[in-house]
Amino acid sequence: MQKTYILKIKSPGPDAIHPHLLKNCADLLALPLSCIFQKSFQNSCLPDDWKSAVVTPLFKKVSKLDPGNYRPVSLTCVSCKVMEAIIRDYVFEQLKNSESLSASQHGFIKG
Repeated sequence: MQKTYILKIKSPGPDAIHPHLLKNCADLLALPLSCIFQKSFQNSCLPDDWKSAVVTPLFKKVSKLDPGNYRPVSLTCVSCKVMEAIIRDYVFEQLKNSESLSASQHGFIKG
């Protein structure tokens, strides 16, 4: 069964590739991206562009004059996030199938 990865990303990362481009051209980009993913797995390294991020301060509360009222948000490459989602889902399925997760480890699990 082939899984489709749709991420709720609204902004492009440092590579300036907008998530809508990947979504709308998924059929054309699936093969080249899968080749990049496979090479990354085989060589145990990421493309250099995927290692950078655009960090933006996001206002939390109260006074905008206090620097402590901001938290950093990192925008990374969308294609890297797709690969991360594939790895996350694979690892989670392996843990679930091997019954390695206890009932008390539910904090970041759906449902």
